[in-house]
Amino acid sequence: MKTIKGPGIFLAQFLGDTAPFNTLENICKWAAGLGFKGVQIPTSDPKIFDLQKAAESKTYADEIKGLVQSAGLEITELSTHLQGQLVAVHPAFSDLFDAFAPADKRGKPAARTEWAIQQLKYAAQASRNLGLNAHATFSGALLWHTVYPWPQRPAGLVETGFKELANRWLPILNEFEENGVDLCYEIHPGEDLHDGATYERFLEATGNHKRACLLYDPSHFVLQCLDYLEYIDIYHERIKMFHVKDAEFNPTGRSGVYGGYQGWVDRPGRFRSLGDGQVDFKAVFSKLTQYDFSGWAVMEWECCLKHPEDGAREGAPFIKDHIIRVTEKAFDDFASAGADESLNRKVLGLE
Repeated sequence: MKTIKGPGIFLAQFLGDTAPFNTLENICKWAAGLGFKGVQIPTSDPKIFDLQKAAESKTYADEIKGLVQSAGLEITELSTHLQGQLVAVHPAFSDLFDAFAPADKRGKPAARTEWAIQQLKYAAQASRNLGLNAHATFSGALLWHTVYPWPQRPAGLVETGFKELANRWLPILNEFEENGVDLCYEIHPGEDLHDGATYERFLEATGNHKRACLLYDPSHFVLQCLDYLEYIDIYHERIKMFHVKDAEFNPTGRSGVYGGYQGWVDRPGRFRSLGDGQVDFKAVFSKLTQYDFSGWAVMEWECCLKHPEDGAREGAPFIKDHIIRVTEKAFDDFASAGADESLNRKVLGLE
């Protein structure tokens, strides 16, 4: 068995225009001061990370790696959540997602998709240059507007949707294969890959591509009323990344899974800071350890109530306390009779 690495922190929700959140150097020093050991870096903010440059220049990648290490940290993974979303966008959501793209690609869906695909390819190359073996992203969505089948979906719609989604991602997955990096989809509402069944459809459509892996985040499954522990039993061989994020689901007579268009504070399902929600993290860490998960436990802070700095301050010790240092021997070794083939045959009644 392997001991999970951590605690790590995903920087996306903490970046800002004021110190210590305004530069990679400053935010790394801040994270290290809280007890984190690794940082997961979003690649959509050029003021902290130039994705294309990291893909094309090993020197720049080494500089970034050295900067992070100078704070006593490691880079856990890179993230292209926003770019991955733009690989597949249904026209109904086009205007809303335009903000994720550069100004010169907005209002140009085809150019935006082409840009997003190139960004993912850069991510594969940058991850290799940084010595990383996993990468986080979203799948995007062509079918999400049909998630509740009313009116009835036309025959073959889902199959066509996943075939097109796979066609867009296969060149990217092949690029990740060439660079020796696992591409980990965060299974998330709003994406066509939002549960186990949809992931399996995508996997089949990609020919069970070896690099089409998973980022495990139990919070999204609490909000879907999905068994997040059995999910690990089913998909542990494909789980290569782990977001430690809490959530709660408290349905009422007025509102349930869909939330009634309410804001996050008033929804029955909402994200919480670590320890404030309903996720059984002792069981989650036990399951992942049982299945030899060797990656990082990375805190993703999203809470509608608590201040992010408080969530981060509490998050590092929370993760540290849940990481299981694996045993090197069995608890009943003291009673072992040792290896003796003759004794074994005697016990079996063969002698």
